Amino acid sequence: MTLSTRFAPLCVLGLAAAVSGCSRPRIEAPVADAAAAITIREGLTTVAAGAGGGAGEAQVSGTGWGGLKGRFVFAGDPGQPKPLVVDKDTEVCGKMSKLFDQSLRVDTSSKGLADVVVFVRKSSRVKNPVPTTPVVFDQRNCEFLTPVLVARVGQPIDVRNSDTVGHNTNIDGTSFNQLIPAGQGTTYTAAGEMGMPRPATCNIHPWMKAYMIFRKDGYVAVSSADGSFEIPDLPAGEPLEFQVWHARSTGSGGGLVLEQPELKWNPKGRFTLTLQADEIKDLGVLDVPASAIGT
Repeated sequence: MTLSTRFAPLCVLGLAAAVSGCSRPRIEAPVADAAAAITIREGLTTVAAGAGGGAGEAQVSGTGWGGLKGRFVFAGDPGQPKPLVVDKDTEVCGKMSKLFDQSLRVDTSSKGLADVVVFVRKSSRVKNPVPTTPVVFDQRNCEFLTPVLVARVGQPIDVRNSDTVGHNTNIDGTSFNQLIPAGQGTTYTAAGEMGMPRPATCNIHPWMKAYMIFRKDGYVAVSSADGSFEIPDLPAGEPLEFQVWHARSTGSGGGLVLEQPELKWNPKGRFTLTLQADEIKDLGVLDVPASAIGT
């Protein structure tokens, strides 16, 4: 109990106290520093739906928001894509176009490396709420149309089957393992996050394979066809450890290992940055040697 509440029955604060002639002295409260209060409040603000860290952990007092971007370029010769063995439902599968291994997608003109995943391993603050717009995960021609899908925990995933034959979508590391009849679909919402991307497969057609990763904070990106990626609204003013992954990486646990000494890129495919408020950090072109990608 504070002094003010202890004395409340005996003395009314302010003008009323002076009129009543209360004999007990009033202890003056310290004057608030409004600017300092705002700074502290911004540093401790979190979005409960996606904040990292467990209960009782000290929050990092960074303030503001920044961003990270860059572009992955394959420095070797990717060779020709390997054709997949299609030996089931051949009246449908592979009829629209031949099916090839999609685990290494390199743009022929820009040499951009697609499907590299970059995400923050742990964050203290989250700016944006979980999106309510579903992420579409479709299958057509007996092929997953999204080789690497990212979504936030709690965000709906619209699992579709645009084929005229049934598929079974099995997301490794989750309880989702469901038959999707021809021309139908269902919705899946991840309840927990993944430490690394996990395979999504079809038990009926074993050549079908994609990857998914669900993160609470949404600080995750997948490089596009030209190798570019961007993660906006990152917490500024505090160290952020980034994980980089590729399905064909030769690094530990799928971590993509690059020669980037200025970033102190480690053998697990991780590096740490501290962004300034309103800074969009551009890593530029990140060369991926052939030795970093398995054949």
